[in-house]
Amino acid sequence: MKSIRELYRIGQGPSSSHTMAPRRAAEEFRARYPQADSYRVTLYGSLAATGRGHMTDRAIGSALAPVPVEITWEPEVELPFHPNGMAFRAVLPGGEVTDPWEIYSVGGGALAQPDDPPPPAVYDLHSLAEVLERCKQTGQSLWEYVEEREGEDIWTFLAQTAAAMGSAIERGLVEEGVLPGGLGVTRRAWAIHRKMTIAGSAPNRFELLFAYALAVAEENASGGVVVTAPTCGSSGVVPAILRYVQEITGCSDEAVLRALATAGLIGNLVKHNASISGAEVGCQGEVGVACAMAAAAAAQLFGDRKSVV
Repeated sequence: MKSIRELYRIGQGPSSSHTMAPRRAAEEFRARYPQADSYRVTLYGSLAATGRGHMTDRAIGSALAPVPVEITWEPEVELPFHPNGMAFRAVLPGGEVTDPWEIYSVGGGALAQPDDPPPPAVYDLHSLAEVLERCKQTGQSLWEYVEEREGEDIWTFLAQTAAAMGSAIERGLVEEGVLPGGLGVTRRAWAIHRKMTIAGSAPNRFELLFAYALAVAEENASGGVVVTAPTCGSSGVVPAILRYVQEITGCSDEAVLRALATAGLIGNLVKHNASISGAEVGCQGEVGVACAMAAAAAAQLFGDRKSVV
């Protein structure tokens, strides 16, 4: 099982599969052919079917700019390895067109190809049952198992991750206006938060949790910087829970990082054994995994050791 560094990725929304990964693929292909006069990109399956709404073309175009890019949409053609397939070609000086480079966006901002070698295993256990049995035998919490496998430098990474999550909330709570996409959807997080701030300790303070999640979701929808947790589409759930629970319990920043490690382990297990890709399991699958991650984090922060060990 891979490192949770592969799960938590900091990047621009609105989709880890449809914008973050295609942008990375375009950057990698440009590094291979920096001398190209132009580029040709074909999007297949799910990427082509919903790519315009997810700004896939803008993400690829911005990564290859100012070189011209021709994008072909093939929603009816699904390559065998994964629904999110892409093929890049470079038009070189003199007119020669390179062979296609096929690459796949497999969820959570990750890229893969059928012949990729297995990544180095960071975790020696591959199911929650195995992890829980190990922790029962050793007395470890889930976050301690993460530290054991990842090394102490995982805390620096998680601190950066938590900071990016917090920044997304803060930006989303003050931004106003209409979200991009042509549907005329107005940002609402700032208004909800403003009302709750004015209300003070009103009984419906729980709506703050909704405001925090919506703030990140709106930042993601606008193409802002978010953290995949486990995807861009579900990026608001974990940050909202972490902030809300920290506010009502007064737990330390260190405790939040430990909870983030536990959440990452849960997301990693689902990614390894099933999928976090919306093209494979639907948007409900993405948000469902995020809810499982957030539930584990919240249980830990509330001190319910039995629910996380």
